[in-house]
Amino acid sequence: MQPIPFNKPYMTGAETAYIQAAVASGKISGDGNFTKKCHQFFEEKYGFKKALLTTSCTDALEMCAILLDIKEGDEVIMPAYTFVSTSNAFVLRGAKIVFVDSEAKHPNMDTRLIEPLITARTKAIVVVHYAGVACNMHEVMRLAQKYNLKVIEDAAQAIDSYFENRPLGSIGHLAAFSFHETKNIISGEGGLLAINDAQYAARAEVIREKGTNRTAFFRGEVDKYGWVDIGSSFLPSEIIAAFLYAQIENIDRIQTRRKAIWQRYHTNLASLVQKGHLQVPELPAYATNNGHIYFVWCQDLAQRTALIAHLRSKQVHAVFHYLSLHNSPYFADKHDGRAMPQSDFFMDRLLRLPLYYELTDAQVDYISEQVASFFA
Repeated sequence: MQPIPFNKPYMTGAETAYIQAAVASGKISGDGNFTKKCHQFFEEKYGFKKALLTTSCTDALEMCAILLDIKEGDEVIMPAYTFVSTSNAFVLRGAKIVFVDSEAKHPNMDTRLIEPLITARTKAIVVVHYAGVACNMHEVMRLAQKYNLKVIEDAAQAIDSYFENRPLGSIGHLAAFSFHETKNIISGEGGLLAINDAQYAARAEVIREKGTNRTAFFRGEVDKYGWVDIGSSFLPSEIIAAFLYAQIENIDRIQTRRKAIWQRYHTNLASLVQKGHLQVPELPAYATNNGHIYFVWCQDLAQRTALIAHLRSKQVHAVFHYLSLHNSPYFADKHDGRAMPQSDFFMDRLLRLPLYYELTDAQVDYISEQVASFFA
């Protein structure tokens, strides 16, 4: 048995041809033909009012913080169980981060816990759709309307997933996606800012272009461009956009395969769940599954550590995920002291199994058998 990695980037076959076409065009900096084709795809398929490619999801989140004018003392509510970029984008603007614990049956934040945390200083709610599974957006948007808050969807893992037939990333005022090599569709590094509130569209172009109105200039809307706002260099090159376009052309095929792998794991491991050896997430009725992550959780940290070691001895690379941000080295002395038992629960117990396009049914069955052999 050859080693089975946790992830393997998938190439559709057109990536290098499109990159060569971008190079041959003579324009390899940002906002060329492939970038425009990517923007059009996302706007048409998912209904975003405006889509802007970025160099990463992290950059898209940083743009969100600038667009919302987050300042020193503003409070931003978000889950404790997430990647550091979710929080860091707003910390950079001086925000106070207010963490929310996870649900009992899923790492997504428990939206029932949000309202008591809202104060006069609260500016925004950032939701993270963990593993591409939607948070309860009805509750989030209800609170946003009631308290005049902005909602950012950290949809890094959530491309082509839905909340009650609405694409994730199209519900909040702003959203950020990732095309890192571990995601469903990839460009090595790369991201997307989705804008659903039209008031932010023009300024987003400026922020993305170092604070200049260069994009408007190239459309012929101004006779020269200059420095008009704060910003940074957030736009990716045409080489990244060309790679990404080869991926999005094949998104339906990629998604079909990933979801089939996810379902095969789910079927294979059902008996272990019934016996109480493992637990698996419950998919809410309002959410779809996009086949991004197949994860289980163990009884405790010791069991997970032993299971990871067992799988490695069988040439299977399975991994845990986030460390709760509220007690991370940077943030521990900044947290308000509230316990986050469910976030810590998933931090210690959650285990992700290999899931990538080229993973075969035979490999999925082998991995499932090795998980079962651990408990035998």
